[in-house]
Amino acid sequence: MRKSEAGQLIKQAREAWQAEEWLRAAGLYEQVLAHFPDEKPSADWWYDAALAHKFLRNWAKAYELGREAAARAPRGEGDPAFWNLGIAATIQRDWATARDAWAGFGIELPDGEGEIVGSFGNACVRLDTGGEREVVWIERLCPTRGRVVNVPVTGGRRYGEIVVHDGEPKGERILDGVTFPVFDELLLFEASELPTLEVTVAAGEADDLRALLELFGEHGYGAEPASGVRVLCACCSEGTHQQERNLPAGAQTVSLAAPEEDARRLLAQWADGTAIGRSWSGLAAVG
Repeated sequence: MRKSEAGQLIKQAREAWQAEEWLRAAGLYEQVLAHFPDEKPSADWWYDAALAHKFLRNWAKAYELGREAAARAPRGEGDPAFWNLGIAATIQRDWATARDAWAGFGIELPDGEGEIVGSFGNACVRLDTGGEREVVWIERLCPTRGRVVNVPVTGGRRYGEIVVHDGEPKGERILDGVTFPVFDELLLFEASELPTLEVTVAAGEADDLRALLELFGEHGYGAEPASGVRVLCACCSEGTHQQERNLPAGAQTVSLAAPEEDARRLLAQWADGTAIGRSWSGLAAVG
């Protein structure tokens, strides 16, 4: 391939990129890179080709091309080639490459080898399953993975599952004066075995409802009152929103994440914790 021909293909690749024709753009870049892998601008071509496959959710190709892009990127300077490789390597469960990619980006990781299980704070993730979208809270285990700590109301999603999320925030949530980013989900990394249940509870005081949520949390389970769920349009969801800890008294539906037998035991324990004001009924599995 002559350089003049390569130049024409790169021009076509950029036009395809502008049109969001990701597969065509990646293919054109790869044609050129097969002949000119180490030209001065090739690092950008490798990066764009890998990114196009990321958009296509072709993680094997994003990983393969991302390694080439990262090999040509400066280490320790926050180069996005390392971030995208970190995501792809995580999804491929190549922990050695993922660890090296995060270090190359400039992130300090917990010591060790293999799967990264750290404490990277809290954030929110916008789940996306079959067109349904729901923002949930997560505990971040690494720069791109988090454990869901809400009881999702979206069918098929569960408390405790681990998701992979993108690196660019799409919205913010403010809780107790602290701002948390909202990331888009890329895929479900590890499913949860905890079923989702619904129950109607009557709480005489807000503290009664808080006690129920804390009791389930102490046992590694989840509890989510219906009063904590807000419905937003897609556009509004990507904005900045103040989160409130709304725990009203009275009767309401609570979603639970626990085996049914344990849920019944904990509900009974909660109801017996005070002489009046606490009761429950209608426990049923919903997912």
